[in-house]
Amino acid sequence: MNIVPAGDPDRPGVAAFDFDGTLVPGDSLAPFLHRLLGSRALPAIGASAPAMLAAYRHAGRDGAKAALLARILAGVEVDAVERHGRSYGLGLCRRIRPGMRQRLEWHHRSGHRLILVSASLAAYLEPFGAAAGFDEVIATRLEVNASGRLTGRLLGANVRGQEKALRLRAALGDRPVELWAYGDSAGDTEMLAMANHPSRVSRRSR
Repeated sequence: MNIVPAGDPDRPGVAAFDFDGTLVPGDSLAPFLHRLLGSRALPAIGASAPAMLAAYRHAGRDGAKAALLARILAGVEVDAVERHGRSYGLGLCRRIRPGMRQRLEWHHRSGHRLILVSASLAAYLEPFGAAAGFDEVIATRLEVNASGRLTGRLLGANVRGQEKALRLRAALGDRPVELWAYGDSAGDTEMLAMANHPSRVSRRSR
C-alpha cells in the first residue's frame, strides 16, 4: 500500500472505521455472548475469570480474550452463532452514533471505499457491515470443526493493534490511496498512524 498526500487526484479514497467505541458506543462482545448463551453467559464468564487473568499476565488483552472465548464457546453450534450474529448485527445498525453516521454518509457520497476493521467478531460484524454499506469487513473470526461446532479457538489473530494495521494494509494492496481512519482506543493507534486523515473519536462524543 502506498499512502499518498491528500489532494492527489490519481488515488481512490478509502475510509477505515473501528467499531466498538467508534461507530457505536460501548462494547459489543459481551451483549452478543449473553444473547448467544442466554442464562449460561454470566456463570460461564465468571468461571473463566481465573484463566483470563492468567492469560492477561502472560499475553495481555489478546490472550485474555482468547482464554474467555475458549472457555465459553467451545462446542457451540455454528448455526446458532450465525443466526444470533445476523439478528444482533442488524440491530447494531440502530446504534450508530449520529456523528459517525454523517461521516459514513459523506464517505459514501464521495465514492470512497468503506472498510470496517475491528477486533469484534465477524459473526455479527459482517451482517452489520453489509447493512451499513461497508465494502469490506475485517474482523476476528472463530474456528469451526468438521462437525459444525466452535472449537473455542480464534481463526487467525485477534484484529487489534498491529494486527489491525497489517490486515488493513493487505486489504488495500499496492495501489496508492488517500486514507481516512477512525478509532477511539490504543488498539487503533497503528491503524490511525497509517492514515492521511486520522480521527481519534472521543468515547463521549455522539
